[in-house]
Amino acid sequence: MDPDALRTIVGCCANAVYHPGDYIFREGEAADNFYLIRHGLVALEIHVPQGPPIVVETLEAGDIFGWSWLIPPYRWTSDARASEQVRLLKLDGACLRGKMESDRSLGYEIYKRFVPIMARRLASTRMRIVELATEPAVTPRHKG
Repeated sequence: MDPDALRTIVGCCANAVYHPGDYIFREGEAADNFYLIRHGLVALEIHVPQGPPIVVETLEAGDIFGWSWLIPPYRWTSDARASEQVRLLKLDGACLRGKMESDRSLGYEIYKRFVPIMARRLASTRMRIVELATEPAVTPRHKG
């Protein structure tokens, strides 16, 4: 990436630490950040009515997550929770949206990198749904 673009992005970064069980973001909240995992594991979860959340993907060091900051209305569509202590780079998506509006080449570079991530995550989520739908139902055993 162009060094000027990298400087712009770095200007919107901060370090963050989350402890096991901490929510990084919750479904429906404003999505104004995205994250790069430096260390640890993050579970992406979807709510299920009258049941525990379903982990659709577990992410690790080097993974980027939180692409809802790119798509209006900028709301999270899932939860992200630390599975263990997690160290992240937290990027201010609201800051970058403004910079992308004024510098279209920066916007293009960012979208060019995020679209493949979004496509992989959607495919992964789809496969997880297929797995869950095809798992045999667990039925209680009756003594008799």
